[in-house]
Amino acid sequence: MNTSLLTAPSSGHISIPPAQGGTENQAIGHSRGGLSCKIHILVDGLGNPLRFILTAGQVANITKAIDLLTDTALDKVLADKAYDSDAFRAYIAEAGGEAVIPSNRSRAIAIPYDQDIYKERHLVECFINKIKHFRRIATRYEKTALSFHSMLCLCGAMIWMR
Repeated sequence: MNTSLLTAPSSGHISIPPAQGGTENQAIGHSRGGLSCKIHILVDGLGNPLRFILTAGQVANITKAIDLLTDTALDKVLADKAYDSDAFRAYIAEAGGEAVIPSNRSRAIAIPYDQDIYKERHLVECFINKIKHFRRIATRYEKTALSFHSMLCLCGAMIWMR
């Protein structure tokens, strides 16, 4: 243990010096493949972006699902299996929307969904493909989460204007 980082005052409490910057608060995660970042995206029925949320790459999708939909009028919510949870489905139902989410394999009884409407989820994938054309986004040139989020918003506005 490096004792220069920890000091034990006479009161018996341990004081730790403040952190020296790092990736913890910058939506950069660590995985076997290296550093990663996850972009949670809400798009409208035409594939135009409405909201972005950044998290570290190892964060589960469902953790930011309700934050994406907060203060949004809901009709049909299309999402992939990673967003299948009872709490999320209940939130959508309380907001007056319909969840079009395929059931996760771990469910004992599969919840039916409209497969024809679910095909429209490709609009999210198309938007992700469009933002990857911006090299600054595809390779995450920005060091801070705020700068990266700002660039995402700028790219989203440029795509919306096309």
